[in-house]
Amino acid sequence: MTDTKTYYDHSGGGDDERDVYVKEESGSGKHGAFGFLHDIQSRYAKVDPTSYLRRSDESAFHYWGRRLGALKPVELLLAEYDKAELRKYLTWWQLIFIGIGSIIGTGIFVLSGQAAANNAGPAVTVSFVIAAFASAFAALSYSEMASMIPVSGSAYTYAYATMGEFVGFTIGWDLILEHLVGGATVGVGWSGYFKKFFGLFDIYLGDSWTEPTVVWEESPARIYYAEGHYFNVPGFVVIMLVTILLCIGIRQASWVISIIVVIKLVVVVLFIFALCGFVDRENYDPYVPPNTSGDWHFFGAPGIFAAASTVFFAYIGFDSITTAALEAKNPKRDLPIGIIGSLVITTVLYIGFCTVMTGAAHYSELGTPTPVISAIEAVELRTEHSWLWLKVIVILGALAGLSSVLVVSVLAQTRVFYTMAKDGLLPEFFAKVHPRFKTPYRSTILVGTVMAIASAILPVDLLGNMTSVGTLLAFFIVHCGVIVLRFTRPDVERWFKIPGGKRFFIIFPLLGIVISVLLIAVAEVTTIWRLFVWMGVGWIVYFSYAIRHSKLNRDPVGRFAELIRYFF
Repeated sequence: MTDTKTYYDHSGGGDDERDVYVKEESGSGKHGAFGFLHDIQSRYAKVDPTSYLRRSDESAFHYWGRRLGALKPVELLLAEYDKAELRKYLTWWQLIFIGIGSIIGTGIFVLSGQAAANNAGPAVTVSFVIAAFASAFAALSYSEMASMIPVSGSAYTYAYATMGEFVGFTIGWDLILEHLVGGATVGVGWSGYFKKFFGLFDIYLGDSWTEPTVVWEESPARIYYAEGHYFNVPGFVVIMLVTILLCIGIRQASWVISIIVVIKLVVVVLFIFALCGFVDRENYDPYVPPNTSGDWHFFGAPGIFAAASTVFFAYIGFDSITTAALEAKNPKRDLPIGIIGSLVITTVLYIGFCTVMTGAAHYSELGTPTPVISAIEAVELRTEHSWLWLKVIVILGALAGLSSVLVVSVLAQTRVFYTMAKDGLLPEFFAKVHPRFKTPYRSTILVGTVMAIASAILPVDLLGNMTSVGTLLAFFIVHCGVIVLRFTRPDVERWFKIPGGKRFFIIFPLLGIVISVLLIAVAEVTTIWRLFVWMGVGWIVYFSYAIRHSKLNRDPVGRFAELIRYFF
């Protein structure tokens, strides 16, 4: 039987006496494998700030190595939620809207058509179902972690609590890339639909101020200036407007997201019902086009899975919900509802959308940057009637959808910065909260400006795939974290648990780990190398700055003392 005691340890002596608190377990009486498991559980359950300090008999090498694996206790994370300066405003339905706002974007308006034209044909609908199941594994893991650790930072926070400071910083640095590059990519896409809208009325905007400055070629790898392309003004402006909105306040941003999401949902539903009566059944024949190239990626049953790996990234975005945890009213309950609810709603819409789109136009005609417009134009040719009104509405819906993705991207990026800065792993500059608006305005301005400049200068295909690889790496860590905490901290309250009980739950995160590794493995080699370069830069930042300024290691007694009321 294990006895748990929590008490004050008066230590230090002299003028530096400080009261600290220790949670100590004794009397386990276990040996062998059970004893080993108990020792691990004791390490994770230990709330002892003095254990982070250097021991008198400890070498410098061992001490600094131990700091790399320093765990942030769950109790400390829970206390940070109660002490957070950010305004707690978001409810479960607003979190669902944030998830939908982040998920529905380029995936449904671009990737769906490309996957149909290049890989699966009309069976791209099946690909979306497969991708939904794959995403569901990640959603379950995120939901359980969010219900027990309702703190901003997403995978960064979960890694810090389960795998130590170094892994936590690495994933945090990875999330910075994911949201920064993802937002810049969406900014470029927004500019494309902006041009398309005016093109419907025979107003053509030149490329000089609507296209990125440089061009990237994958093979052979080279980057060069595009003659006549100066600056992507629409992409730059829309991101700066989003930045201003997020500086003003989370309440205003959440309402803007909610309004945009409603518009986006109305547009998607309108497209489905407007064209469902004009579906040509011949476009579904064959439903699974035969593979004729000899490459498994192109059509046939294997092509469905190849398309699934592409459209899997259409579901990326629900993880951004967890970055708003400190601004949620009841995060333990509402975060899982937001994650799973947004995934279910978007899956239903994706299935209906793709079924109608591939029925309205032959799949071979959908490999364009705007496949939705291509489907409408195919119906125009068949019916000999103008559908300009629907094209206008769809493009406005696409612009609204991409705008909501931008809002969530900047929101998620700045909250990761804020959380890492509060831990001392990034400069305190990023943790400054505006006294009136209660937002991390400094990091918001910096992140928004860098993202806007990247959108104005860099092409989509230079760094776009890095967003997907970075997200999959975060998924991998979260799946591992769920398994670790199930065995090491079974005592922590979980509002949501992955189904399967104490043992069989592990099937879901293990399948999620396998899927994440497989999808990373099929990514472009150059994309993986660019990710390693970014990680290399991050490790330089960690060893030159973060490890020396980490509050958990630099002043653990003081860090715990800040939140002492939570424990007693």
